[in-house]
Amino acid sequence: MAEEIIVAGWMDYEAGDRDRVLGHLVVLGDRTREEEPGCLDYAMTADPGSEQRIRVYERWASRQALDEHFATPHIKEFRAAVAGITRVGVCLEAHTVASSRPMR
Repeated sequence: MAEEIIVAGWMDYEAGDRDRVLGHLVVLGDRTREEEPGCLDYAMTADPGSEQRIRVYERWASRQALDEHFATPHIKEFRAAVAGITRVGVCLEAHTVASSRPMR
């Protein structure tokens, strides 16, 4: 089994733009989960403590699955949809998971 990849962090947009971006991210997330078998989880959510921040959590079956994600038509459509919106801050990191265990 390949090592899983977790992408986590945040993106900031102007307060008035965050919800527009989130609307496009809902469409992107739905298509990503439906059309990409290497996507194990994909969630972009509004940070309740900030009018600018979107929290990012993605879980991928492999590095290859994540790399292939960036070449999909729905990523290109998302990028075109948000092309006029300026991201004012970002902190995203990709983590390679060596092992996992269930929590109870």
